[in-house]
Parts: sequence; C-alpha cells; structure tokens
Amino acid sequence: MAAGSGTKDDPWPLRTAPGTSEYTMYRDETSDPPQLVCQVGSTRLTYDARAIDELHATLQAHGDWMPLGGTDEKKAPPEGSVEAWGRAETNPRGGWYGLRNGYRGRFGVYLPPLLEALGLVELTHEARNNSVRAI
Repeated sequence: MAAGSGTKDDPWPLRTAPGTSEYTMYRDETSDPPQLVCQVGSTRLTYDARAIDELHATLQAHGDWMPLGGTDEKKAPPEGSVEAWGRAETNPRGGWYGLRNGYRGRFGVYLPPLLEALGLVELTHEARNNSVRAI
C-alpha cells in the first residue's frame, strides 16, 4: 500500500512507471470537485479526484492490459490508452480529468502509479511503453 496518507501534509510519494521520475500526489477535499494535486518538481498539475475510482472501474471493465500513452496536453494521445480515456468525451467526466488548462495532459503518466500504490492495479515498469490493468 501507499506510503503517506494522501493529504497535503503527508502526500503519497510516487515514481513514474519507468522509475525515472519522482513526484508526490495528495487529495484536496476542500476543492469542488475534490482534486488530486500532483507536484512534479516545481510543476503543479491537478486532476479530478473521481479519476481514481473511475479509471479503476474502466480498467476492470477493460479486463486486459491498457497502454499508458502519457502525452502533453497539446499532443494527441495514442488511441486506446489511459491518456486517451482521460481526455475522451465518453469518459464519466465527459472530457479532461486534468483541471489546470495548459497542464491537463500526462494523466497516463501520473495516475496509474497512484492506483498501483493504492493496490488497485498492476503496472509494468519498463523503460518505455508501459501498461496497466486492474487487480
């Protein structure tokens, strides 16, 4: 299970799937809707906190490995990837889970390691082209 309690004062310490970058994430319940605040160096990204349960449910329904496909906001994500789902009009939010304009991408980079730390998914840890599936 995840170290840290997921609060601002005790965030979850995480690493990207390849293990090359460290970052922290915490749940901000004071926001409406609640947010996941992801701190990567000096960059702060925010995601709708409902992404945890909704991505997990999507991966359960998918039933197999799904590529992460993490890309920046201005780049098109690979079709069928976690990143593409995190932006799709067909997801439960009807679009982007990323909440900060200009920093809405990288959903497929930062959310799957959190779900892994929470014990909800398996994640590959290759140098590139990682995938995730629900446990």
